[in-house]
Amino acid sequence: MSDPVCIGAVAGAFGVRGELRLKSFTAEPSDVATYGPVATEDGSQGFTITLTGQSTKGALIARLSGVTTKEQADSLRGVRLYVERDRLPALPDDEYYHADLIGVEVFDTGGALLGRVKSVQNHGASDLLEIHGPGLKSTVLLPFTLDAVPTVDLTAGRIVADPPEGLF
Repeated sequence: MSDPVCIGAVAGAFGVRGELRLKSFTAEPSDVATYGPVATEDGSQGFTITLTGQSTKGALIARLSGVTTKEQADSLRGVRLYVERDRLPALPDDEYYHADLIGVEVFDTGGALLGRVKSVQNHGASDLLEIHGPGLKSTVLLPFTLDAVPTVDLTAGRIVADPPEGLF
């Protein structure tokens, strides 16, 4: 794959007939099965996802093509599933795929470089941009809100941030 995006991960086997628990990273969890065939990160294995239900803990229950036993499903625990970026739908102007934000430079409103986006995290309340860069002793978690991040220009590869006082 030339531009892969992770859309899900195998959480483990479910039952004894090859079904598995699938964690979806898509906005609507069931959409994980709508983007066509998926592949492992290294591209060595490809699968078609068929959703068969939902567990009591909220995980999706699915079948991956070619996986027919509990042992095969168990061996895939932790495997992330990817699709090509161009298979994902276009988003409205104020929404972004996390994969598109990673690596983008972040500047303050005065034009000074703060760092680059290392990851996008969500611990329940809202998304946080993990920023790392020169002069930072550790990474900084910047709230990904309109107040803290007024401008995202992916075409120019630039984010303008107005971080809360004392964050950087």
